[in-house]
Amino acid sequence: MVVPQGRGGLAGRGGTQTPLASPTGSPLGCWCSGRRCYVGLGALALLAGASVGVWLLVLYLWPAASQPTPGTLQDEEMPLGCSEASGQEALLPLLPRTVSFRINTEDLLEVQVRARPDWLLVCYEGWSSALGLRICQNLGHLRLTHHKGVNLSDIKLNSSQGFAWLSPRLEGLLEEVWQPSFRLFRLSSWRVHAGLVSHSAVRPHQGAVVERIIPHPLYSTQNHDYDIALLRLRTPLNFSDTVGAVCLPAEKQDFPRGSHCWVSGWGHTDPSHTHNSDTLQDTMVPLLNAQLCNSSCMYSGALTPRMLCAGYMDGRADACQGDSGGPLVCPDGDTWHLVGVVSWGRGCAEPNHPGVYAKVAEFLDWIHDTARGSLP
Repeated sequence: MVVPQGRGGLAGRGGTQTPLASPTGSPLGCWCSGRRCYVGLGALALLAGASVGVWLLVLYLWPAASQPTPGTLQDEEMPLGCSEASGQEALLPLLPRTVSFRINTEDLLEVQVRARPDWLLVCYEGWSSALGLRICQNLGHLRLTHHKGVNLSDIKLNSSQGFAWLSPRLEGLLEEVWQPSFRLFRLSSWRVHAGLVSHSAVRPHQGAVVERIIPHPLYSTQNHDYDIALLRLRTPLNFSDTVGAVCLPAEKQDFPRGSHCWVSGWGHTDPSHTHNSDTLQDTMVPLLNAQLCNSSCMYSGALTPRMLCAGYMDGRADACQGDSGGPLVCPDGDTWHLVGVVSWGRGCAEPNHPGVYAKVAEFLDWIHDTARGSLP
């Protein structure tokens, strides 16, 4: 064992030590009186020296041994200053606690959230609908709108494409504020392009047509619980070298914390960017303890039993905007299992805020029932 220099001055272990000479020329530690030589003092000194050595060894080596090795996962205990949080104390994900507003010199509304130091326009690209809803609430507005599809012949001659119409639920209230906005909702326009790794390789009229979208009936827009959906294709996919199936986790199969899993998607490659990647990205993230992720230092109880988290305490890698719905797969021998689905998180790759995923194992019954067509 190598002891750092200047950390206690321990003598080399196993080396030969030369005894110091006393003024009388006899070795230190031997007290002679006539023919009788008492070595009690030497034994006492030796015992004291050994005790000091052991004490120094424990003092200086124990903290180093208890420190986590860089690059390894250490989450057995709550970090110092963290505590467990119940679901009642949960914070809404992606929503800042404090929001400030101002009108800039161009008479445009700007907002500042606590997580960002700069002021941004309310319609800043890349913001989520959840953040927009919080801003409206802070301005005193209520969500009083609904939408329905209406046909407009001037979009395109003889087009059956619908046009989304927004209006307040209360008749005559703020009618002049709302304008129609186009929304692509025709299901036949949804297609699945399997086996591609680049957006530029997508051909609009190719791919498998989506026949039905089945979101979980208990999905919550407030805390993203039950954040999972199934797509039913009009025609089955043909498996090939680039197209295959991933296995669902087995009943009660549990991947332990620290398991190396992979997440993939075409989302943002930089938290400050607002454009998705053209090439499919993937990164390895370890599974984290749900108790740790729900601690006061992370998500303060926001995770439900239908969620899991994966990532790094230092935020070195993570899913980001545009990756939602992407797979989190974990290997079990030669078989890959769909353990999670990208759901939400606070920012991207932020320390102490790993990605949160829908826990697929909690939805097996619903998936099987839906696949058998037992649900409407």
